[in-house]
Amino acid sequence: MQEPDITQDLIAAHGLNTEEYQRILDLIGRTPSFTELGIFSAMWNEHCSYKSSKKWLRTLPTEGPQVICGPGENAGVVDIGDGQAVVFKMESHNHPSYIEPYQGAATGVGGILRDVFTMGARPIAAMNALSFGEQSHPRTKQLVHGVVEGVGGYGNCFGVPTIGGEVRFHAAYNGNCLVNAFAAGLADADKIFYSAASGVGRPVVYLGAKTGRDGVGGATMASAEFDDTIEEKRPTVQVGDPFTEKRLMEATLELMQTGAVVSIQDMGAAGLTCSAVEMGDKGDLGIRLRLDDVPVRETAMTAYEMMLSESQERMLMVLDPAKEAEAKAVFDKWDLDFAIVGETIAEDRFVVEHQGKIMADLPLKALSGTAPEYDRPWVPTPAAAPLDPVPDVDAIDALKALLSSPNYCSRQWVWEQYDNMVMGDTVRVPGLGAGAVRVHGTKKALVFTCDVTPRYVRANPVEGGKQAVAEAYRNLCAAGAKPLATTDNLNFGNPEKPEIMGQLVGAIQGIGEACSALDMPIVSGNVSLYNETDGAPILPTPTIGAVGLLKFAKNLIGNAPNAGDFAVLVGDTHGHLGQSALLAEVFNREDGDAPSVDLAAERRNGIFVRNNRKMITAATDLSDGGLALAAFEMAAAGNVGVTIDDGGTAQAFGEDQARYLLACSYDCAETLMIAASKAEVTIKIVGRFGGDTVKIGTSEAPLTDLCDLWRGTFAATFA
Repeated sequence: MQEPDITQDLIAAHGLNTEEYQRILDLIGRTPSFTELGIFSAMWNEHCSYKSSKKWLRTLPTEGPQVICGPGENAGVVDIGDGQAVVFKMESHNHPSYIEPYQGAATGVGGILRDVFTMGARPIAAMNALSFGEQSHPRTKQLVHGVVEGVGGYGNCFGVPTIGGEVRFHAAYNGNCLVNAFAAGLADADKIFYSAASGVGRPVVYLGAKTGRDGVGGATMASAEFDDTIEEKRPTVQVGDPFTEKRLMEATLELMQTGAVVSIQDMGAAGLTCSAVEMGDKGDLGIRLRLDDVPVRETAMTAYEMMLSESQERMLMVLDPAKEAEAKAVFDKWDLDFAIVGETIAEDRFVVEHQGKIMADLPLKALSGTAPEYDRPWVPTPAAAPLDPVPDVDAIDALKALLSSPNYCSRQWVWEQYDNMVMGDTVRVPGLGAGAVRVHGTKKALVFTCDVTPRYVRANPVEGGKQAVAEAYRNLCAAGAKPLATTDNLNFGNPEKPEIMGQLVGAIQGIGEACSALDMPIVSGNVSLYNETDGAPILPTPTIGAVGLLKFAKNLIGNAPNAGDFAVLVGDTHGHLGQSALLAEVFNREDGDAPSVDLAAERRNGIFVRNNRKMITAATDLSDGGLALAAFEMAAAGNVGVTIDDGGTAQAFGEDQARYLLACSYDCAETLMIAASKAEVTIKIVGRFGGDTVKIGTSEAPLTDLCDLWRGTFAATFA
């Protein structure tokens, strides 16, 4: 097949600007072939190269005594003691999920699971953070159904519990939903597998499913804004097969036991191109590929298509040649392809052969390690105007407005479609704060959460970035777990706009400050930019996924109070209502500043809760909806009423940070007061659990009525 001529239109269609194309010409000294242009496009796009964000990502704290492997590999690795490690990462599949919701979400789950087991870890937990447009938008219901079914369809069939996540709705996501997928796995700390190739002349082996045309150009598509040609992008969405992925995982983990694996890399974005180039770059080696040996499921595939296909359930490995027969036998047993498709070479070259021709011969380092890097112009987000007065409201009426909103009602309709008990180690299911699983065969448990409040980040990126980390920290502490580390998924609009770049810079600054102060280093992550449609950006959404450790699973703090328990508030309340849920849901306002985050108070209060967990019946952090929503959710979890003494609007619905609501007995409340005084922690009894109503100040309603509203809203809206 004759390759097309390289024209300005073709260059632009590959997402390369004039300066980048000139750089290609300078590097190779000639016009690239069509296949070479595709390879450069795949490796130099935003999704793979992080060219707009690398400068700022380097400022994040990534080290700590608990960190075994930080950013740069398929996933981060953190020590959890006893020779064990937790391996985890979060990644976006936003653009594909908007175009084809089921497959976009499903392959997002598949991709993040591969990132984990590529490191030698068996996946034990998954989460997802989903952002959709307003409920009245004509596409929202279809997207919700498609994405939820895709997440459940893949995760349930693969056999990993989905134990947490978040769902939000806002008009800013009308043209660009967000699907952020998280996975975590367990591995022996001394048996982690990495992607850096080593040894000249070693076989490069293709593993897994066959290559098709699905997903060709997917990484480039994910690095562009949407417009009215969106339907034309449908062929760039991958198609997933969770049963093949399950076999691939078992085969890969079995293969790792043979000693045959020198290095291994998941084929994710940009498929064969990215996996081969990254392995060579990290190992300071070149790679030669023979595409005639690549297993394909479609006829007459071109070199361009094979190099850029994002067909799922595939891996690339550098093999110890002495173990070839043993390694092949493993994949034959699992009925998966095992094909030697190339070898490592000493030269800094990436050579691709097909049907007797050299289709690409490029400097490998230039494709990855020395890809373009930009210091984009940026402007700080202007300080928010002072908050206009907020009228006092009836507390129960305001609470009902929150409970009947798709943003704050129960997500039961969503998470009941996910298998959260498979593997038999789940100790806290979704919908009850952070999720938790036992570390199989031990007394330990791992606790997981993901958090961000995009309204805060838009109003004040630095404080909003801090708050996302702080809320994740609080969710772990409220379960009694010691926070270990974080992964980030930075979702923003077009970084070529200085105001959008300013949001990204500010959020990273805030995230870095909080991660340092709270000893939660970033060990992995993903950046998703150009989330815009017709020039309208999403809310800046830097999702933070976090992992914590309980040395004894039995010490997990509950979430259901007992009748007679006191409601105890930890932390200072000033009544901050800027950018609050109350403003958004009751007054249809999004004004004022984000709440300020006192990181010293966050750390101090979190340690206090963890250190005193044996005296606490139930706990939750305070975030959106403040004390009123937190008290209701605890009451609903325990099926017991609650009375909160102060019904003032700012006191009940303010969103001041570094706060927890605890339930404990009279004797424990007294002991906690003494302990708090010694720890210099603000603490106050604000009410009591009991009865069958929710009473805030002088306003009251039956608990069952409020629970029916809370639990029924999501299904009534989207089912």
